[in-house]
Amino acid sequence: MNQRRVLWLAVVLAGVQLCVAGDLTEKVLKASELTPKVLPDKVFFRGQVATVQARNSGGIHFTDDAYVLASLVDSSGYSSEIRQKYQGYLISESALEIGGQKLPAGAYGFGFIGGKLVVMDLGAHEVLSVASAKDSDLKHPVPLQIVGQSGGKYRLYAGRDYVDLSRAQ
Repeated sequence: MNQRRVLWLAVVLAGVQLCVAGDLTEKVLKASELTPKVLPDKVFFRGQVATVQARNSGGIHFTDDAYVLASLVDSSGYSSEIRQKYQGYLISESALEIGGQKLPAGAYGFGFIGGKLVVMDLGAHEVLSVASAKDSDLKHPVPLQIVGQSGGKYRLYAGRDYVDLSRAQ
């Protein structure tokens, strides 16, 4: 091969690597990025279907194309006992570590209750409960958001209450 071809091939391969690397970055997803193609309009929990509050949602898109999605839901049709704990819906295509505890991939109901995040399976059985913290310095609290931290760490917020989460190893 002549030098021009080798140089041209090197430039093309470098461009391909940059494109691929650009597509493979972990990304926090805002509510406006969670289209119905990614986040369902309605979700099943404890024998009923609840409407997702798309404006109060967030997510993570990992480098291997796996998603973590969280959204508040309209739980008005549920009993008061369930409604107290069932504030949101969590869908994860990957195992997570939340507050130091492992949560397998799956779909869950969750709620921030009395200084804790309570996570329930689809039958409303508690599968995880971890202490939450309060972020008094958060400038603009919203009903629900996911905020990226350094090193693959994230925070799931409900107002100023939050728990740390990351992908389980």
